[in-house]
Amino acid sequence: MEQQRRSLPPLQLASTSLSLGGSRQGLQLPGCGLQCGTSDAASRRQPPTCSAGGGGGGSKRSGQARGTQQGSGSGGKGGARFNFSSRAIRFGIGAGGGAAAFFGGSGLAHAHPLWPLRPAAGAPKQPRDGKTRVLILMSDTGGGHRASAEALKAGFEELYGDKYHVDVLDIWTHHTPYPFNQMPKTYSFLVKYGFLWRAAFNAWQPRVVHVPCSTASSVVVGRRVSEAFDIYQPDLVVSVHPLMQHVPLRIMRMRIKNGMQPPTNFATVVTDLTTCHNTWFHPGVDRCYVATEASLNQALRLGLKREQLRLYGLPIRPAFGRAFPAKPKLRKALGMALDKPAILLVGGGEGMGPVEKTVDGVARHIGADCQLVVICGRNAKLVEKLKNKEYPAGMHVLIKGFVTNMPELMSASDVIITKAGPGTISEALICGLPMVLNAFVPCQEEGNIPYVTENKVGVFEKSPERAAKIIRGWFGERRAEFEEMGRRCKAIAKPHALFDICRDLNTLVR
Repeated sequence: MEQQRRSLPPLQLASTSLSLGGSRQGLQLPGCGLQCGTSDAASRRQPPTCSAGGGGGGSKRSGQARGTQQGSGSGGKGGARFNFSSRAIRFGIGAGGGAAAFFGGSGLAHAHPLWPLRPAAGAPKQPRDGKTRVLILMSDTGGGHRASAEALKAGFEELYGDKYHVDVLDIWTHHTPYPFNQMPKTYSFLVKYGFLWRAAFNAWQPRVVHVPCSTASSVVVGRRVSEAFDIYQPDLVVSVHPLMQHVPLRIMRMRIKNGMQPPTNFATVVTDLTTCHNTWFHPGVDRCYVATEASLNQALRLGLKREQLRLYGLPIRPAFGRAFPAKPKLRKALGMALDKPAILLVGGGEGMGPVEKTVDGVARHIGADCQLVVICGRNAKLVEKLKNKEYPAGMHVLIKGFVTNMPELMSASDVIITKAGPGTISEALICGLPMVLNAFVPCQEEGNIPYVTENKVGVFEKSPERAAKIIRGWFGERRAEFEEMGRRCKAIAKPHALFDICRDLNTLVR
């Protein structure tokens, strides 16, 4: 056997080595029509058979004669497949092959010939229970993507009850290898040093960069992502993350082309307001939902057609669209003072930002003339520190950690101090809550500041001292301007965006 192996050409030698531990192996080389096939029993006794034909037809006949699994592609020249213990891997070698078509003619089809197609045998599939299955793709890079995903899930449940089964999946974390599965940690590190995030954001913007890089990523993560589709068996795929278009959509389309799943629509729900990253907008999606005219125009510039686009707003939790009791009754239930204007200071899920300095500024410049509700998120040290502070006599201060009743807290407040996150801005608009924006994530949140200031629903002020003075004016001599801001918030809010999106997504289910 060893002597026989040494006498084989390199291609046959590789095929023989691969077949020793597998079940049934097959290789078709697009472009040249060369095909190899073997089986478990035969691989132990003889080298794999090879034949060359002038085109796809000759190879196909040869492959069928030897029980070879066929690769798919254009005109029988599509890529080849190995089946490593029921894991099929698609090859694209040579111009005009299936992988070259898959990569959109990219030279990466040759630079990265290995594309994993099929999931591992025996992957635990979710049971088909007669419900329509929606798979929402997100990543925990910031809290807004998961919040939008959970809002969509709640919207489907409220509108359609048991008709839908909705899964929310961080596909990069749970279905890709290292280092792709470190995306949330990488994002947190880059955002911590804003100049690094700005450099990464801008470097990834050009299509000439992110398309080839996404193609190369598909080569590495393809099998694992394909496993996810096999496990969740979606009837509709929805992305709420800018890096969930190019790779999952490419892999899903290849699965459909190869008969691995039925035709499935793919939709994007853009969760940024204005300065969106270009990777949000893939011309191949079936639907793209945007929140503002600015993002709609950006999508059109990047090749999407108007009929693909819907301008509805951001998907915000259904609770924000519900009617709450009158403010005095709500404040009493929340333990707030009934007779003082309320400032809601939000530090995000992790209690980050200049929270303590802002508390000090409000205490110094407004003091007993207001009440302050501080949301510290999961930052237990900050909660303890603020609770142990001394405040001016008569100033009502409520310190909270992570909360789940933000709709009630916003509805009971008069003004909010927060960073320029798109979700929080949209929630504040629905509640008619004027804003003081005190921070932003570089790039994607920068455009939210002019969106707020130009619509005259808030201001941007990084200084805690000046922010407190602005609010003191709103509660005093500038009260009329402040009340007009609240009316403008209601005027530009889109409280029904969530249900508009869910109803339209319902029409995409095949």
